[in-house]
Amino acid sequence: MSNVQAYMSRIGEWWSAARGNKLFWRGLAGAALIIVLDQASKFWIVHGLDLPGVRKIEISGVFDLSYVENRGASFGMLSGMRWLLSLISIGVALALTAWLGRLTRTIAATGVAFVIGGALGNLYDRLAYGYVIDFLDFSGLYFPWVFNVADMAINVGIAFLLLDAWQTRDQSGAK
Repeated sequence: MSNVQAYMSRIGEWWSAARGNKLFWRGLAGAALIIVLDQASKFWIVHGLDLPGVRKIEISGVFDLSYVENRGASFGMLSGMRWLLSLISIGVALALTAWLGRLTRTIAATGVAFVIGGALGNLYDRLAYGYVIDFLDFSGLYFPWVFNVADMAINVGIAFLLLDAWQTRDQSGAK
């Protein structure tokens, strides 16, 4: 059997496991919901509130809506590397989707779904506009970064994955 045939066989085995896994389908639906919520919120910010023109809407001493075009990754790192960041997002989403197909733990599958949805929500912005639209501003809490729904989903997803790892470690009796 050639390497290509062996690889295709492994993909077929993965697909057989994934398509029968209810957490896989729920995770894909959850990721899609995150993407829709992220893009709908950005559409509202740009077209409903015209935040690009207004730049900032003061809500309270803690929270404002501020329009930011983030050309980098988290906290502006890797600014100007749109294509590299896009490739990383695609790679992460594909790897997590492959993992999701084999997951049997609800908390882990939920975390993976949130990260996939967030990564793809921001990927759409990067490919469509060349930057990610950020608008949630909690600088009143001395949090200097402005972020969006996709960013929140990624962070919540990571929290779910950490919780799952902690629970899994406790169940295995590891110390």
